[in-house]
Amino acid sequence: MDKKYSEVDLVKLFFEIFKSFKRNMSKCFVDNGVTMPQGMVLTVLTHHGEMKISELSNAVNLSNSTISGIVDRLEKQELVIRTRSEDDRRIVYVKASPKAESFHKQHHDMIRQNMEKMLSKATPEEIEKIYDGLTVLKKVLNQDT
Repeated sequence: MDKKYSEVDLVKLFFEIFKSFKRNMSKCFVDNGVTMPQGMVLTVLTHHGEMKISELSNAVNLSNSTISGIVDRLEKQELVIRTRSEDDRRIVYVKASPKAESFHKQHHDMIRQNMEKMLSKATPEEIEKIYDGLTVLKKVLNQDT
């Protein structure tokens, strides 16, 4: 059986979808007054609780200095709380503030509504194909892990 699509076609399609998804999610963050990296930091802190700057840096795959700058801006917006370790003053911990918890819930609801709106344009048959295709993609991508 001949292949309809090459691996390159699939990779291009995947990146186009990812780019579109990222653009839509970024708009949701901007509409709420934060950048995409700030939103990623808030999401990680909301899910994982208090973390060291270095742990947060690893979790969002950004440098410690970049994370420190993001945390500075989020602290000014009262979305994070920064504390120093009692044992080692060089260690800085960050956690989501109560304001961030509320922000996260509102943002999560906004993303869900945005996704529902986008997917409402598809027929039930298309939704089923998308679900089946994403399920297969997830299986294929997780085979090596």
